[in-house]
Amino acid sequence: METTSSTNEHTGRGTMWELERNLDQPMDAEAGRLRNMYREKTYPTLVLLQLAFQSLGVVFGDLGTSPLYVFYNIFPREIEDTEQVIGALSLIIYSLTLIPLVKYVFIVLRANDNGQGGTFALYSLLCRHAKINTIPNQHRTDEDLTTYSRHIYDEKSLAAKIKRWLEGHQFRKNAILILVLFGTCMAVGDGILTPAISVLSATGGIQVEEPKMRNDVVVIVSVVILIGLFSMQHFGTDKVSWLFAPIVFVWYILIGILGAVNISKYDQSVLKAFNPIYVYRYFKRGKTSWASLGGIMLSITGTEALFADLSYFPVQAIQIAFTVVVFPCLLLQYTGQAAYIAQNRSSVVHAFYYSLPAAAVVASQATISMTYSIIKQALALGCFPRVRIIHTSKKYLGQIYSPDINWILLIFCIAVTAGFKNQSQIANAYGTAVIMVMLVTTFLMVPIMLLVWRSHWSLVVLFTALSLVVEIPYFSAVVRKIDQGGWVPLVFAVAFLIIMYIWHYGTLKRYEFEMHSKVSMAWILGLGPSLGLVRVPGMGLVYTELASGVPHIFSHFITNLPAIHSTLVFVCVKYLPVYTVPPDERFLVKRIGPKNFHMFRCVARYGYKDIHKKDDDFEQMLFNSLMLFVRLESMMEEYTDSDEYSTRELNQAGNANPRINGINASSNMDLSYTSHDSIIQVQSPNHTGNSQAMSSGQTYQTVGDEIAFLNACREAGVVHILGNTIIRARRDSGFLKKFAINYMYAFLRKICRENSVIFNVPHESLLNVGQVFYV
Repeated sequence: METTSSTNEHTGRGTMWELERNLDQPMDAEAGRLRNMYREKTYPTLVLLQLAFQSLGVVFGDLGTSPLYVFYNIFPREIEDTEQVIGALSLIIYSLTLIPLVKYVFIVLRANDNGQGGTFALYSLLCRHAKINTIPNQHRTDEDLTTYSRHIYDEKSLAAKIKRWLEGHQFRKNAILILVLFGTCMAVGDGILTPAISVLSATGGIQVEEPKMRNDVVVIVSVVILIGLFSMQHFGTDKVSWLFAPIVFVWYILIGILGAVNISKYDQSVLKAFNPIYVYRYFKRGKTSWASLGGIMLSITGTEALFADLSYFPVQAIQIAFTVVVFPCLLLQYTGQAAYIAQNRSSVVHAFYYSLPAAAVVASQATISMTYSIIKQALALGCFPRVRIIHTSKKYLGQIYSPDINWILLIFCIAVTAGFKNQSQIANAYGTAVIMVMLVTTFLMVPIMLLVWRSHWSLVVLFTALSLVVEIPYFSAVVRKIDQGGWVPLVFAVAFLIIMYIWHYGTLKRYEFEMHSKVSMAWILGLGPSLGLVRVPGMGLVYTELASGVPHIFSHFITNLPAIHSTLVFVCVKYLPVYTVPPDERFLVKRIGPKNFHMFRCVARYGYKDIHKKDDDFEQMLFNSLMLFVRLESMMEEYTDSDEYSTRELNQAGNANPRINGINASSNMDLSYTSHDSIIQVQSPNHTGNSQAMSSGQTYQTVGDEIAFLNACREAGVVHILGNTIIRARRDSGFLKKFAINYMYAFLRKICRENSVIFNVPHESLLNVGQVFYV
């Protein structure tokens, strides 16, 4: 500050702009102090094998139960000859090899964000490497986080050109966001359809033994199983996986053995399917082969959950489980089924008639867990209404459960099961959801490989071409069946996309309003240490979305109440495009104005996998960070003579404009004060219970005096002040905007959880301050 003052004297710059720039500068120094030695967690071999075993019960159930309905959907009518079966089997083999094994297990899983997967994890990676986040609340101090990994590119490199192209226009940023939201919505639709088709297919096996059983009975049994499945979710992924893992492991071993027995017993000629020439011959058979692609694609359903479920298990665990158990057992089972069908062409419907409802329940777990994960990511990045998120494991950060989402999924699953009553129509819907998610992942992997991995363009082209060669034919097949059930996931996706985009749009507009209407520092300093009010004992935590500046809601607050707390802390809780923020790097603290103003700013930073702890924990961590800041500030003497400088600059600004007003020009509030008005006694609490008068010129003799003062303020009581900003569309707005803002967004805000619930604020310590603005 001394250097700045000296410079201003020589340059003649003593303007209000200079005053605000120096008093409200970014917290670079504070962020630099908080670097630690955080490292991604590694697992011993025994623990890794244990997690690989557990992952069978959560991640791979869907892939394991696909043999229940694949061949039935490939050949709904009669089979012409054995070569047709071999051709279909060859397609299954190479689809399993190229998509789950090569694309996902060995390539896409490497695109994880420190062990977190899903479309929003890819989006977070892109946001760190290119400025494409549509809510501009990030700051360069965020890049100092130890979990904020990013690359610096040479200006002439291809990556730098791609980065500039993505950042060059708002339309491109919105296009990427909509692509991510669409993939997320399709994944949610997948989470609805997977339990429906898996349970209905398994319970449908009962009709093989009891042909007289009515279809309504099968539906009722399926609904009962679904209710039981979703009722178990609150136990958490760790417990559910230990329950399901042995079942799935035994299931895979049994279907592998059954497949090997069928190969030796019926027709070993089906082994010719490992020759890819039979794929070519299969397509030469005409339109029937193309139409069957929708059924063949069901053999790779569940693959999309591999990536999204990374938050529950490490990459190595999923790779071990898939390559050692899942992949070989599936190849044996499909080959064995083909051998049976080749000798029994009329029995394709019963090729896998024996099934266990328990296996279908397990199959559903992968996509249910995936839905919890992606909704949590969307919520943290401002793209989904606030819902309750519970961490179900103390050992593993990513294992979560959302009761709100859980029961919504159950209602939709029951509606789909009871509404269709036919697994063929559900299979068509299921296939549409799965292939859409895969295509979105392929498109998002292109900028990931260029910007994050900095791969050579030829490798990017090769990956994209191989993926699309497999996925585009499947996409063309499911598009033809949109009228046969394929429309269901599209309806779900559009509905969720509208909800998520409107919520994101409303969040963005609220943030823009806060940015454009924030109170200037010159106005705050013009009020004096008392802020023009009586300072009463206690500490006020003012929650705001701004990481810099004083929010407009605060000016509304102090002009309508006669008193304010002795210590004020502006708390900004913001989420960053990282999966977690280490606890010792979570809080950034800075002083606002001179010391005798008793005002601070605290930015609490979270990753999309972090959740707010109980209010005592959050409050205690914030207070500890405040104490640490005061001690470090005293040691480093960063604010020497700041009071004198601030007063001098304020006087200069006041001489130029006696009525300093920091409020937006459109405001009708008169919040101007003179220096005489601001000199009011402040009643500050102390440990002895006596009151001590504080004037604008009084400063602390030692750092211990200020720490004692802050402790006394906290003991006097902490009040959480939450701003309730309501947005409305202007009268001249179009119909769609009015409907989206005044009805849809307002309804979503009404039914979602309040900020006070998210922050775990006790009701008796809560103060809501409301305001309305028009967009």
